[in-house]
Amino acid sequence: MTPTTERHAGESYLGGERTLRSWLTTRDHKRIGLMFLIATSLFLFVGGLFALLLRLELLAPRETLMGPMTYNRMFTAHGVVMVWLFMIPAIPSGFGNFLLPLMIGANDVAFPRLNLASFYIYVAGAVVALFGLFMGGADTGWTFYVPYSAQTATAVVPVLIGVFILGWSSIVTGVNFIATVHTMRAKGLQWMQMPLFVWAIYGTSVIQVLATPVLGLVLLLIGMEHLFDWGIFDPRRGGDPVIFQHLFWFYSHPAVYIMVLPAMGVISEVVCAFSRKNPLSYQAIVIATVGITFFGFLAWGHHMFTAGMSTFAAGSFGILSMVVAIFSAIKVFTWTGTLYQGSISLKAPLLYVLAFLFLFVFGGMTGVAVATMSLDVHWHDTYFVVAHFHFIMVGGTLTAFLAAVHYWFPKVTGRNYPETWGVAMAVLVFIGFNVTFVPQFLLGNLGMPRRYYDYPESMQWLHVISTGGSWLLGIALLTTVLYLAWSLRHGAVATDNPWHSAGFEWRTASPPPPYNFPGSPALHRGAYDYTGQEPPEGPAALP
Repeated sequence: MTPTTERHAGESYLGGERTLRSWLTTRDHKRIGLMFLIATSLFLFVGGLFALLLRLELLAPRETLMGPMTYNRMFTAHGVVMVWLFMIPAIPSGFGNFLLPLMIGANDVAFPRLNLASFYIYVAGAVVALFGLFMGGADTGWTFYVPYSAQTATAVVPVLIGVFILGWSSIVTGVNFIATVHTMRAKGLQWMQMPLFVWAIYGTSVIQVLATPVLGLVLLLIGMEHLFDWGIFDPRRGGDPVIFQHLFWFYSHPAVYIMVLPAMGVISEVVCAFSRKNPLSYQAIVIATVGITFFGFLAWGHHMFTAGMSTFAAGSFGILSMVVAIFSAIKVFTWTGTLYQGSISLKAPLLYVLAFLFLFVFGGMTGVAVATMSLDVHWHDTYFVVAHFHFIMVGGTLTAFLAAVHYWFPKVTGRNYPETWGVAMAVLVFIGFNVTFVPQFLLGNLGMPRRYYDYPESMQWLHVISTGGSWLLGIALLTTVLYLAWSLRHGAVATDNPWHSAGFEWRTASPPPPYNFPGSPALHRGAYDYTGQEPPEGPAALP
C-alpha cells in the first residue's frame, strides 16, 4: 500500500469542517468510530461510579450507604451500563469502525449512512435504558431473570426496550462490517492475509448478526409478560421460566465473545508490534478465532447446571465449554511464543497485554472449573462467579481496551501521550484489579452469595480489601483519562508510525486523511508482514 505521509495542515479527518453539525452528520467511519469511543468511555466511568458506590456499601455489614432496594437497583444499573453500553460496543463499534477500513485498504465501510445510523440507534437505546434506570430503577440484575422481571414493580420495561434498541445497533454494525470485509478488501488482499484484528472483528460481527435477534425476542417476551400478564414464563399457567434462561444464555454466552474476540484481536496486533515478530502461527490464531465463533454458540447451558438438566446434557455442555477453552489456549500459547525471543519494547500497550494474559488465563482456568457441574453447584450464584466473570469480561475487555487506546492513540489523535504515566497507570490498573477481585474468589468459596448487601462479620476483612482495590482501580482509570486528555492539546506531535509497526493502518498519515488512501490500494504479494518489512515486490497503488 502506498503510504500517504505527505499532507498539509487540516487534511486529516479531524480537520476540514469542524462544526457540530459536520460531526453529527458525518459519514466518515473514523469520525463515527471516535464518537463511539467517546460515548462508550463515558459509560465506562458511569458504570464504574456505580461499582464504587456498591463497594462502599459492602465496606461493612448491614446498611451503611444504601438500603437493600437501592442496592438492588444500583447493581442492576452497574451491570446494564457496563455490559450493554460499554463492553459489548466499545472495541467493535469504536476501534472496529475506525480501523477496519484502514486495515483492509478501503476508503470507508460498505454502508456509510447505515454506519452513522448505528451510532444514533446506540445513543437512542442508551437514553431509553438510562431513563428506566434513573426514573424507576430496575432491580432484576442485567440478566432480567424471570419470573421476577415479569412481576417487579420497578421500571424494568423501559430498560428492556433500551437494551432491545441497543441490539439493533449491534446487528447493523455487524452487517456493515461483514459486507465491508467481503467486498472492499484491497486488490491482492486474500482471506488468509488479513490483519488478525480484522479476523477478530469479522468473527464478532457474525456472532452479533446471528445471536442478537434471539436476545431481542426474549426481551420482547418479558415486556409482554410484564405489561399484559400473559403467563409465558408462569408454570402455573403452562409457562416455562427455564425457557427464558435457554434463550437468554443462547445470546449471552456468545456475547461473551462479542466482548472477548475483539480484545483478542487487539492483543494479536500489539504483541506482534512490540515483539517485532510475525505471530508464531498466523493460521493457528485464525483457526482459533473461527473455532471460538462457532463453538461459542454451543456452550450456553453451563450457566444453567442448577436450573435442572439431565446428567448427559450437563456433561455435554461442560465438554463444549472446555472445547472453547482449547481454542482460547491456542491463542495464549501463540501470543506467548510470539513474545519469546522477540525484540521486546516494554511500553504501556504491551504492559496492558501482559495484564490481559494473566487475567485471561486466571479467569479462563476458573471458567473451566465452573463448567464442571460438581464444582459449579457449590459456586453458583456466589462471589466466585462474580470474580470469574470480572476476570474474563472486565479484566480481559478493559485491559485490551486500554492497550488499544494507548497503541492507536497517536493514529487517532496525531499526538503522543506521556509514556511514563502510561506505564505507571498500567501497573496500577493491574494491581487495583487483582486487589479488588481475588478476595471475591475467597468470598465465593466461603459461600458469600452475590447480590447481597449484607454478610456475616467474619467476611468483612475480605470485603474491606476488595473495596480498597476498587478505589485504587478507579484512581488509576481517572488518572489515565486526565493524562490522555492533557495529551490531546499538549502531547508531542506524533510521527506517522511512532511504534514502527507494519500494520496496514500505520501506512497512512497520523491522523489519517478523510478518505484514507489517495487511490485504490493494491498489494502485489499480500501477506501481512508484522516485522515491518515491505512485500518483496514493493507497495503499489492503482490510479
